[in-house]
Amino acid sequence: MSPLEIAAAVASALGVWLTGRRIMLCWPIMLIASVLYGVVFWQARLYADTALQAVFATLSLYGWWRWLRGVEEKGAVTIMPLSNTALCYGLAASAAGGMALGLLLRATTDDPMPLLDALLSAYSILGQIWMARRYLANWWVWIVVDTLYTGLFLVRELYLTAVLYAAFVVLAAAGLRQWRRAGTMAGYRRD
Repeated sequence: MSPLEIAAAVASALGVWLTGRRIMLCWPIMLIASVLYGVVFWQARLYADTALQAVFATLSLYGWWRWLRGVEEKGAVTIMPLSNTALCYGLAASAAGGMALGLLLRATTDDPMPLLDALLSAYSILGQIWMARRYLANWWVWIVVDTLYTGLFLVRELYLTAVLYAAFVVLAAAGLRQWRRAGTMAGYRRD
C-alpha cells in the first residue's frame, strides 16, 4: 500500500463516518478521497475505477450543494423520505445501466467479471445520489454494494482493499442506525 492509497482510504473512511453523523464536512472530505483514489486507480491502470472516482467527485459537489439546502437549526442535515416510485425507478435504472455497461465492458475489455463490476459501479452511483438527496435508503445500497465489493476484492486477491470495504459495511450499518434514530426523533421513519 502506498502512502497515497493509505491517504485515500483514510479520507474515504472519514467521509463515510462524517456522513453517518450528518456533518456537512463529509462532502469536501469525500471529494478529496475521490481525487486521491482517482490518482491511485490511474496509476494502477484501473481506468473504469478512475472514471467512477471522477463521477464520485462530481457527485460530492452535488451532495455538498444539496446538503447546504437541508441543514437544520442545530447544524445536522435533515433526512428526506424516498417515495416508492423513486425507489423502484432508482433500482431499475441502476440495473439497466449496470447491465448495459457490463455488456460494453465484456465486449471491449479483459475484465474477468464485467457484469459484476458494472452493476456495482451503477449501484454505487445510485447510493451516492441518494446520499446527496439525504434518503435513508442510501445506507441499504451501500451495505449491499460494499459487501459485494468486499467479496470481489477477496476473489481478486486485493486483501487490503477488501478489508477497507468490509469496514465500509460496518460504517454504513452505523450510518443507517444513526440516520434512523435521527429520523425517528424528527418524527420521520421510513426506509
